[in-house]
Order: sequence, then structure tokens, then C-alpha cells
Amino acid sequence: MSKSMSKGIIYAVLAYFLWGILPLYWKLLDAVNPLHILGFRIIFSFFIVSGILFSKKNFSWLYIFKSKKEGLLLILAALTISFNWGLFIWAVNMGHNIEMALGYYINPLISVVLGLCVFRERINLLQTIAFLLAVTGVVILTVITGSLPWISLALAFSFGLYGLIKKAVKLSALESLGSETLIASPLSLILLFSSFGTGGEFIYPEGLLYLKGLPAFTLVMLLLCGIVTALPLYLFAKGVKLLPLSTFGFLQFLAPSLNLLTGVFIFRESFPAYNFIVFGFIWAAVIIYIVSLFFTGKLKS
Repeated sequence: MSKSMSKGIIYAVLAYFLWGILPLYWKLLDAVNPLHILGFRIIFSFFIVSGILFSKKNFSWLYIFKSKKEGLLLILAALTISFNWGLFIWAVNMGHNIEMALGYYINPLISVVLGLCVFRERINLLQTIAFLLAVTGVVILTVITGSLPWISLALAFSFGLYGLIKKAVKLSALESLGSETLIASPLSLILLFSSFGTGGEFIYPEGLLYLKGLPAFTLVMLLLCGIVTALPLYLFAKGVKLLPLSTFGFLQFLAPSLNLLTGVFIFRESFPAYNFIVFGFIWAAVIIYIVSLFFTGKLKS
């Protein structure tokens, strides 16, 4: 294994490890309204990413609408990732880490199907079997519980759609994130200045006065949400440059595995017996998907 590939794996593993333990961080902020957390996450991420880009004298990401098509894609990306971030935070603080992990397990398979539908990418037999196994697991869960696992599906589809959009955007990962958080900044202000517990009305900054009563530790953690968002993305971007992109097809399952372990063993969320059947199908799908990458040569350096 080459030195550059070894570095790439380290960057990628660190990125997915941080994403995997991210629920522990958001749980520290459970005293803050999840939609307010999302508002702070967007605006602080913008400050961090724009600061990095400005320090490199990179201003190209500011010209969002230089191309109408690119501008529309970035708007859609900003809305999609904002929805995904918000649902992720809400799921953690409402005790739905297991459903969240399920969503990120099936996300790569959703991405494969979206690629088939939009870009006419080929899907081989093993990937088809993997997708059908994942669908079977979701159907079993729906039948047993009497409702669709909407949190899992919403996270999987939103992140899959975000990845699809990013594939069509020509900007680098950091430039794209800068544009997306810039576009989403007005949304962050609406979120921060709204009172969601009393009907969602726009009430100006007074709606954040409850933060003054929170412990200093919680407020410090809240201020760090921009760094917490940008750091794994930076590591991911570094890893992408040093590794074949499809190698991440294997490494990306580290994050939902850590999410699942966190939900079961740290947050003590319920894991009924039928979940072993459901996750059995999902894990089988994941294994077959990884094997399919070997057969297509996509995990080779």
C-alpha cells in the first residue's frame, strides 16, 4: 500500500469516526431547541468554511449564480443538507439513534439506485440483490411496527439526493459547502429568531433568551458546532484526493455502526428482538454491496 493511500485511509477513517460519534456531541445540546441548533450549525459552519476559503484567497464559491444551472443545484443542495442536518439532530435528541443508523446503512444502496435512475449508471446483479434485501428489511420493519421507518428513509433519501447533486456541482467539497451555507444563512436566521414552542411565529432575537439560563458548558459546546461540522468534511475531502472514491463504499459503514452501538449501549435505546431480523437483512445487504465493489474492482488501489 502506497504512503498516499495510507494517509487517505487515515483521513477517511477519522472522518467517518467523527461522524459516527457525532450523536454524543448533539446529545450534550439536548437542552437547546433542535431547530435552533440547526440554525447555529448553519451559520457557524458558514463562518468557519468561509474563513478557511478567504484565508486561501478563494472567492470563486461566492459567484453562486454565475451559472444558472449551478446556482439552482447549489440551492437544492443547501435545502437538502439543511433538512438532513436538522433531522439528524432531532433524531439524536429524541432518542432515535437506531433508526438513524438504519438510514445511513441503506443510504449507499439508495445512492446506487438514484445513480441508476438519474445518470443511467449500471447496477450489477449483486447490487440488485443487496438493494432487494434492504427493501425486504424495511418492509419487515414496516409490517411489524405498523408504520414506515420514516426517519431512516428520510435520512437515506436526503443524503443520497445530496450526494447526487454534489456529483453534478463542479466546485470542490469545501467551496460547495461554503456556497451552500451562504445560501442557507437566511434560513438559519429564520430558525434562530423563531419560537417553535408557541406556534413558530417570528419573534426576533428575544426567542433565544432562554439560552442565558443554560450552563456555560452547553453554550461553549454550541459555539463549537461549526468546527464539529467542518472538521470531518475537511478530513473527508483530504481522503477523497488520496483514495479511489469508491473505496469509501467500504469505509462509510463505520459511521452507522458507531451510531448503532451508541444508541444501544450508551443511550440505552430499546432494541427489540425483531430488530435482529431487520438488521440481519440490512447487514447482509451491506456485505453483498461491499463484495460487489470487489468484483467490479472498485476497492483496488
